[in-house]
Amino acid sequence: MANLLSLLKLMRPVNASMMGFAVLVGAALAGGLTPASWRGLLLGFATGFLMTASAMALNDYCDREIDAVNQPDRPIPSGEVKPWEALALMALLSLLGLLSAWMTNLSCLLLAAFSWIVMASYSTVGKSTGLPGNLMVSTCVSIPFLYGALASGMGLPLRSLLFASMAFLSNTGREVAKGIADIEGDRRRGVRTIAVSRGPGVAALVSALFIISAVLLSPLPMLWGIVSIWYLLPVLSTDILLLYSSISLVRSPSRENSLKVKNLILAAMALGLLGFLLGSLLP
Repeated sequence: MANLLSLLKLMRPVNASMMGFAVLVGAALAGGLTPASWRGLLLGFATGFLMTASAMALNDYCDREIDAVNQPDRPIPSGEVKPWEALALMALLSLLGLLSAWMTNLSCLLLAAFSWIVMASYSTVGKSTGLPGNLMVSTCVSIPFLYGALASGMGLPLRSLLFASMAFLSNTGREVAKGIADIEGDRRRGVRTIAVSRGPGVAALVSALFIISAVLLSPLPMLWGIVSIWYLLPVLSTDILLLYSSISLVRSPSRENSLKVKNLILAAMALGLLGFLLGSLLP
């Protein structure tokens, strides 16, 4: 039987926590981060964490053959977790995530169910499609901003749609960059990423295009008066990191550099979340 540490590794708690945190940011952006909405916010964080952890478990199960080539130290190919244990963990986490969404409100349950369908579709059939699969992942990444607004009872204001769009674009750039790192295993399995079908150089340019699009949207919240001045420094730092990542990847679209870039983009996205939150909460 798998030990707790191996199961936690399968869940990728850092990524899952970021998605739970993104739900809170989504609530803050919508103006719903209030004491009266504490129950919905706690349930929202739990839903974001559990559904993301479930997605990670299912993805590792479906990618076990690719990971045996690209990342043999992952829990399943390394033998730490058996495939059936990953599926059982996924089912449990999915059930708990949908339950917490149901306890929030009907809109949240519907959005969580939609997210689960997209997630499952990506892991089972979507990944082999390349860019469409990347877009499916980014859809799931952007949903917490909308979910947070619904969980706090604020509906779906325009600001929530704007921030969801930035998350969608930047994460798509990261997903395309990841394809460069995974090109060997993806080619063996017939996964048609841009890096496999068009080459690492083209994939780097496409990744940069999505990331630059996200950067171009970042001034709009301040121009529209949606956030305070506290938004500026963290998001400016985020933009610099994202632009640096794009330039670095275009100049050197190697597997080694793409691994560094995908981690740097993830760090930049986390910093951006902080900026979104500070700009929404502080005057």
